Amino acid sequence: MIKYLSNNEIDKAKWDACIQEAFNGTEYSSSWYLDIVSENWEALVEGNYDRIFAIVPGYKWGINYLYQPVFTQQLGLISKSHLSENVVGQFLNSIPSKYKFAEINLNTYNKVNQGDYHVHYWQNFELDLIRTYEQLYKSYSENLKRNLKKTEKAGLTLSKNIKPEDIIALFRENRGKKMKTPGDADYLKLKSLSYKGIYKGLITTYGIYTKRNELCAGAIMLKNKNKIVFLFSGLSDEGKKTGAMVRLLDSVIQEYAQQNITLDFEGSNDTNLARFYQSFGSSKCTYPHIVINRLPLLTRLAVNSIKRIKKYY
Repeated sequence: MIKYLSNNEIDKAKWDACIQEAFNGTEYSSSWYLDIVSENWEALVEGNYDRIFAIVPGYKWGINYLYQPVFTQQLGLISKSHLSENVVGQFLNSIPSKYKFAEINLNTYNKVNQGDYHVHYWQNFELDLIRTYEQLYKSYSENLKRNLKKTEKAGLTLSKNIKPEDIIALFRENRGKKMKTPGDADYLKLKSLSYKGIYKGLITTYGIYTKRNELCAGAIMLKNKNKIVFLFSGLSDEGKKTGAMVRLLDSVIQEYAQQNITLDFEGSNDTNLARFYQSFGSSKCTYPHIVINRLPLLTRLAVNSIKRIKKYY
């Protein structure tokens, strides 16, 4: 039986235990992570927390809806046992009827019957690091290898455990200037996520510095069981010219090579980013983006407003 639980009804110890035991548990769904990105998150739970499904509610213009919180690429159904389209459908059908609209991301292991919902499969890229670095390097594209050699001539240096706020500031001063989201509140959440993750031993930060000791590229990496997730990054114009992000990601690959770990690039649907991630020899995988619309016909115009909820992906 699937139960709907409000936030104060969730047994977070059992919740987190399920994530650790589940074959598809992700750190995005951990209680500490969800508490930061959306303190009022709710849940669908089956049995004694054998299967769990986080939902994040919003309310706007008299409409209750569900959305994908910032910095959580995938949520969806987490399970200790085998999943099928039917099981995933049962959980989606158990979303309380008060939520008239939902736009959410499930996870890679959640398969959905295309006829039941509006489903789009968004793409992600992952690189299995079990091989030696030399073997991984052979899978790099020729263009990537050239750019990597260029970074050596630029005299770039790598530093670990830099301040997360320095990486956030680097992003805001460059690419972030052209984006309406994330907003100030989202950046504060990212800073909180980073420091909590560092405290828990789950987040590591990396920075690339120029010859003048100026930060030109940075990344916040989230450890998730047997994955290292490229959660957030910043890059300056000089960093672009010198291939600093290539150097940074290559350094992460060298660090984790020959380990049972997958580098999760966390996207992207953007053609240029997808090409960049594929240049490392990564493989494409997908996850379902679900739209549920239970709005009355005359109020469906409100969807355009709901779509302006804060989200990063």
